[in-house]
Amino acid sequence: MTSTESTTESEDSEPSGYAAARLRLLQGKARSGPPRRAALASLTDDWLTALFTAAAEQTGVRGAALVAVGGYGRGELSPRSDLDLLLLHDGHADTAAVAALADRVWYPVWDLGLALDHSVRTPAEARRTAGEDLKVQLGLLDARPVAGDLGLVATLRTAVLADWRNQAVKRLPALDELCRERAERQGELQFLLEPDLKEARGGLRDVTALRAVAASWVADAPREGLAEARRVLLDARDALHLTTGRATDRLGLQDQDQAAAELGLLDADALLRQVYEAARTVSYATDVTWREVNRVLRARSARPRLRAILGGGRTTAAERTPLADGVVEADGEVVLARTARPERDPVLVLRAAAAAAQSELPLSRHLVRHLATTARPLPVPWPAEAREELVTLLGAGEATVPVWEALEAEGLITRLLPDWERVHCRPQRNPVHTWTVDRHLVEAAVRASSLTRRVGRPDLLLVAALLHDIGKGWPGDHSAAGEVIARDMAARIGFDQHDVGVIATLVRHHLLLVETATRRDLDDPATVRSVANAVSTASTLELLHALTEADALATGPAAWSSWRAALVADLVERVAAVLAGQAPEEPAPAAPGAEQERLAVEALRTGEPVLALHAQAGTPDEDGEPEPVGVELLIALPDRPGVLPAAAGVLALHRLTVRAADLRAVELPTELGADESADLLLLSWRVAAEYGSLPQAGRLRADLVRALDGSLDIRARLAEREAAYPRRRGVKAPPPRVTVAAAGSRLATVIEVRAQDAPGLLHRIGRALEHSGVRVRSAHVSTLGANAVDAFYVTDTDGEPLPEARAAEVAREVEKALG
Repeated sequence: MTSTESTTESEDSEPSGYAAARLRLLQGKARSGPPRRAALASLTDDWLTALFTAAAEQTGVRGAALVAVGGYGRGELSPRSDLDLLLLHDGHADTAAVAALADRVWYPVWDLGLALDHSVRTPAEARRTAGEDLKVQLGLLDARPVAGDLGLVATLRTAVLADWRNQAVKRLPALDELCRERAERQGELQFLLEPDLKEARGGLRDVTALRAVAASWVADAPREGLAEARRVLLDARDALHLTTGRATDRLGLQDQDQAAAELGLLDADALLRQVYEAARTVSYATDVTWREVNRVLRARSARPRLRAILGGGRTTAAERTPLADGVVEADGEVVLARTARPERDPVLVLRAAAAAAQSELPLSRHLVRHLATTARPLPVPWPAEAREELVTLLGAGEATVPVWEALEAEGLITRLLPDWERVHCRPQRNPVHTWTVDRHLVEAAVRASSLTRRVGRPDLLLVAALLHDIGKGWPGDHSAAGEVIARDMAARIGFDQHDVGVIATLVRHHLLLVETATRRDLDDPATVRSVANAVSTASTLELLHALTEADALATGPAAWSSWRAALVADLVERVAAVLAGQAPEEPAPAAPGAEQERLAVEALRTGEPVLALHAQAGTPDEDGEPEPVGVELLIALPDRPGVLPAAAGVLALHRLTVRAADLRAVELPTELGADESADLLLLSWRVAAEYGSLPQAGRLRADLVRALDGSLDIRARLAEREAAYPRRRGVKAPPPRVTVAAAGSRLATVIEVRAQDAPGLLHRIGRALEHSGVRVRSAHVSTLGANAVDAFYVTDTDGEPLPEARAAEVAREVEKALG
């Protein structure tokens, strides 16, 4: 052998040679996905084999092997994956020699900065530990020999698999519980904006659990699509490791665009949609598999008792209970009756689904697969029976969800409703939303099912709830796009022309009530008339009211509250009066309530601001207790320039988050001491402390007085605090948008501001409006999650609405000030 050959061989066995080869592999673009993971595992095997072989010779240890377990055992090595290794030995070698062997393998791994999960055990110790620790046993199920005594590893694998199968009755329920606890902590991968690809339900941990179930021989997971789903999740994790340089499984918002680019996808939404679809496949397989496991285990435990009762080996067939035409219950699942003919009965899919939801039973996977391959398509428009079965399915409440998911897993939903494909697994970037678009639509129908007693046409409410966001799969305003799609879909489902028009109207205006109630002045007749013109009839208003509540409840906890419900109910009552023929009254001077009147009289007497803080209680909850809706801060003071920015700035300085606000001028009766020239402002705020307790009203008042007389520089104080406590890096928010609402009011110009909520935002808006030389007649502030949507009714100095050009100029000035 030449000296050159000797040097090359030596370098190849050194850690530096492995590190360089590993780097070339990870940086190369030729291979990705499964080929790269397999190549990385093979490269690592070769390196560890060299390390182990040399170490075994140097220490003189025989009867030992290096074993890859867990993800490494499966060959799923992502760029930053841990190396899960077991040093297995037969127990004959000296303890010190075995320890030295381990050190000579472990330390080179650590020297390269690779994460290592390691253990040293005899086969007996490995089996004993596996019997005590379920996670260890799961890792050993994927044990794979890397180097050393292959027979020793084969013997251990055989024993571990035998133990797993023999203990399945005890171990599988424990694994099921482990998966449920993890899902409770981590959430559903298919709905999370920043999902954990490994730990969340429907992630890689669940795929591993399904492999373990299959190894038990008790049940097998549905194989269709599962391998592809696993590949998608692993590819996403690879891209995440490569772009972040970290061993992370959480797909953070700030990392999604880079990970998508690494995978050659269009954008982060395309990546999330792939991940969600994969997670949905895994979750469905998980549900089906554990249901089968539990069925088999119940049958095993019942069999000895049954034999004892029957006195022999005779068995009885599972009882079959009729549920609907062609549909029966058997062994806790909905299956087809023996006389069912899917190829002749196009309504059977919906009939089976409705029966399952109404009975709160799962659809048998075999039934769904059989229907997917044999059922005839429905004629268009649908027959009345099919439409009625769909309404029955949607009206079943919570039981609708698993039935719908089972149909969707086999492609039956998109076959029934082709337009559903555009919203399937579509992510929603607004953190207020809990669900993907498609699941949100189903959840809205679930919520609407509890409101059907409030409306005359529950069928229209349920279908409108299912379709209200169907336009989110199309470009442009989703409400406008959704109206067109919903019109086609409602006609396809078989509704007549009138009902199609009602559903289309509900979809077009599903945001109208909540946006108007929270962002417009309800005392302005133009506000009420605009809603009345949009809905046209009392019956449509009734349906829209219920749809608004169902949509908000299905969105997430931040989207609905007693405060919003009360505002919407007030608006609906006013619109109903107009539709009944009553003309909306011109707004009279605001009549203050008792508490507001007391504050206003005091402000009039002293000429200074007067404040009151008290908790608000909303409607009773399920236990009869009032639901807290925040803390109300009332401020009464003589009208003067700068009130809005001063008050908003003081609240920001005291770290009070404004959830809602209302500013309006009030007049007091002359008998309370007011004269005709007395102008008073009443500000009503709903606030919450960012942290800690609320400040005292006296401190707020003192600072407000200083802010109004100019001795407290709010702008400078807010800037100092922002510099001292900079906001954490996160996803870049879209720029603010300021617009003039068309035909918003006859009495004022409505300036609408949409921006990322932040401390001091309302102060900055108020300053910008003051600098624009307009008067704020009233303000309506609404915060939804991280977004603020505020409406300001402004006039010129003479109290008149602004000319169109002047209004557009004010909007631009405010937007510039916020940018």
